[in-house]
This record gives sequence, C-alpha cells and structure tokens, in this order.
Amino acid sequence: MSGTIKLTLDGREIEAEAGLTLWEVAHGRGLRIPHLCHKPAPGYRPDGNCRACMVEVEGERTLVASCIREAKDGMVVRTDSARATRARNMVVEMLLADQPERDAAHDRSSHLWDMADANGVSHSRLPRLERDRIPLLDDSHVAMRVNLDACIQCGLCVRACREVQVNDVIGMAGRGHDAWPVFDFADPMGQSTCVACGECVQACPTGALMPATVLDEQQQGDSADYDTEVKSICPFCGVG
Repeated sequence: MSGTIKLTLDGREIEAEAGLTLWEVAHGRGLRIPHLCHKPAPGYRPDGNCRACMVEVEGERTLVASCIREAKDGMVVRTDSARATRARNMVVEMLLADQPERDAAHDRSSHLWDMADANGVSHSRLPRLERDRIPLLDDSHVAMRVNLDACIQCGLCVRACREVQVNDVIGMAGRGHDAWPVFDFADPMGQSTCVACGECVQACPTGALMPATVLDEQQQGDSADYDTEVKSICPFCGVG
C-alpha cells in the first residue's frame, strides 16, 4: 500500500505513511510505547503476544496491541490514556513477578528492566509462581547460557533463529506458564545444531539468553557493554 493517511494521536492530527503499525507511527514521532515481544529491527515481524504495547482506539471496546495494529485513516488513538497506561503497567508487573530480583538478575541492563523503568514499575505485588516442570539452567554451550527463570515466552529467540538467521534450531515446548524455548528435539544447547550466531542472545529482552563471559558463577551479569563486546565474547559469532 502506498500513500498517506491522517489520524489523531494523543490529541494531535498527524499524517503518516499508509501500512505502518500504530507502534511505528508513534515511535516515529518520539513516543515511547513499551514493547517486549516486538524488536524494531530488520527481519523481525511483530507478534503482539506480550501485550506490553497496548493503546486505546476510540470506538473500540478493547485495547489493541500497537505493534501489530495497522494505522488507518481517521483513527483516534490514545497512547497515554489512563486505561492504556494501567494495562501496560499491569503487564509489566505480571512479568516481573516471575523474574529474579533486579539485584540478582541475569541481566540487570535488560530491555525488560528498561521497560519497567519507563513504566515506573520497580517491583511486582503479585505472587511468584514457580516453574517446576522446565529446566531452568542450560550451561552446556561454550559461548552462551540459558537461564529460563527469566524467560517471558515472548518468542523473539524463535523468530531470531527461524526467520532472521533461518537456522531453525529453536522452538517452543510446553504450554502456558510452563512453555519454554528448546533446541532441536529438546537437546542441550551445546549439543544441538546451534551454529552460535548469537542472534537469539541479542534478541532476548530479559537475560534468559546471555553470553557466557558476562555472567558470574551465580549466573548474574550486565549487558550494558554487550553490543560493543559481542565479537570478543563469542568467537563464532557472525552477527555482532
């Protein structure tokens, strides 16, 4: 689709390129809508499963996920309404309920914690549900670590592996709260057909997938300098 459309965004009438999502339209105008399962990078399609980017569209009963909702001519959209803000905050709070505490996080500089800060959410009031049926630590790979107690089932690692790098090593097993990413036929990562490209590590928003060398013996670390260090961290990496 070509051409432009007009819509109202947070009280301002704007003109945007047709075919863009509401998230893209807002992002292009400096508005920061939280996002976790969406990675605005080449090759990544939006998925809309985390619901952290919800906005309000006038005339619609439910909130919409801005990363997958296409902007249409005449739309009236509120990214800052009380309803949308409460919904996004609650999504982040629910996700934090299952995370290690920030001072013990696998990645204290993760995108998840950035989004929590952006929403003003520092902790969760909700009870933690233990994941009794999934393997929490996989340290079988020479260059990467898998800590699934930080996984939010966003699917970014699957899309990174299947659709961006087209290696098709990572899939999802289990259901609901006990779903988790697996490698090949639930093999340890180090014994799978993983080619160590590092795309899944860069895509992960929580620190569930991390370079081995930035984690200590307690599996705690910080990715603040990861982007500039990835080549030295992973000698096999063709992505960094």
